Amino acid sequence: MTRRARPAADIPIIGGGIIGSAIAWWLKGHFRYPGTVTVIEPDPTYADGATSRSLGSIRQQFSTPENILMSRFGLNFVARLADWIDLPADAMPDARLTHGHYLMLATEAGSDALQANVAVQQATDAPVALLNPDEVRRRFPWINTADIGCAAFGLRDEGWVDPYALLQTFRRAARAADACYLQDRVIAIDRSGDTVTGLALGSGDHLPVGAVVNAAGPWAGAVAAMADIDLPVVPRKRTVFHVTTPTPPADPVLIVDPSGVYVRPEGNGFLTGSSPLPGQPDPDGGNLDPDYDQFEGVCWPALAHRSVAFEALRMTGAWGGFYDYNTFDQNAVLGPHRQVGNFWFANGFSGHGVQQAPAVGRALAEWLLQGRSVSLSLDLFRHDRIAAGKPVVERGII
Repeated sequence: MTRRARPAADIPIIGGGIIGSAIAWWLKGHFRYPGTVTVIEPDPTYADGATSRSLGSIRQQFSTPENILMSRFGLNFVARLADWIDLPADAMPDARLTHGHYLMLATEAGSDALQANVAVQQATDAPVALLNPDEVRRRFPWINTADIGCAAFGLRDEGWVDPYALLQTFRRAARAADACYLQDRVIAIDRSGDTVTGLALGSGDHLPVGAVVNAAGPWAGAVAAMADIDLPVVPRKRTVFHVTTPTPPADPVLIVDPSGVYVRPEGNGFLTGSSPLPGQPDPDGGNLDPDYDQFEGVCWPALAHRSVAFEALRMTGAWGGFYDYNTFDQNAVLGPHRQVGNFWFANGFSGHGVQQAPAVGRALAEWLLQGRSVSLSLDLFRHDRIAAGKPVVERGII
């Protein structure tokens, strides 16, 4: 096939979800980068994208300072969205930030790890309190603490947002700042030695490039492979269930049970779900059909055990979505490739992409324009660690 040459893109971004759009806005809208930024996204509706199907929660309860700081910036950014992003009032989506609290529960066996996490959080000035079972019962008398050793409670600066609205905010603001959005798909990457030289697009066009940013979400590993680069990021399906109960607790708290099941308020009900239990299969890809067996076999029993308020749950809806899952250590992969220096990563968030998107967008833009992430050092997440076999140990993965 003869490919039509498009004008060169100084910085093409492969993937226009919340990560790619945040990078585009920081480059063009905030830092006023004078070059060409082209966001390549095959589906401008984002109907099946990871962002649109995300839970949209934001927390500081990680065990790695960099993860804590990225998510803290994310919440503060959303809380002051109109101060950062200048869009007309009628064009500004409502990200619907709800201020809430995470409550991480641990059994006696898991108490040491949770206490260590809280120590790291408090050392970074995260407002997280360590509670004993009596303190949990006093705050939340509807929670069964019989098998609980301790809990971590976020006092503030946590909550949840509308992820699709936040994505649209970045996208509209990036386009208003002259970022180009191209409805197309990258099907091949041209590489000459240690340099990416161009992108072949599904439309038949060919795009000469400067620095290429991989922000392809769950498909980032496949995109990297086109450039003969190994990136252990794959799509992993997660199901979210909407449930109601006749006796709902009123506390705006997101509970993470020791079983791995989570639950938080949403509208007139709750959202719940779980990662696969240890020893259960967690296959790559597949379809987006909800896994209804997970509700009956995992979520409902765990929630009914945790509170009588959840004994009479009724499921009213469900959806499936993909994590961009980093099989190496479930943490982000950021920055330039050590050898192919104009190939950049913004991948592998494993469920943390929405809350970390504002910080990642800023970091990647600074890195691209100034040679380093100025506002927050994120060298910990460079791709180099994968080849070196040095995973980032994050004990707060959900």
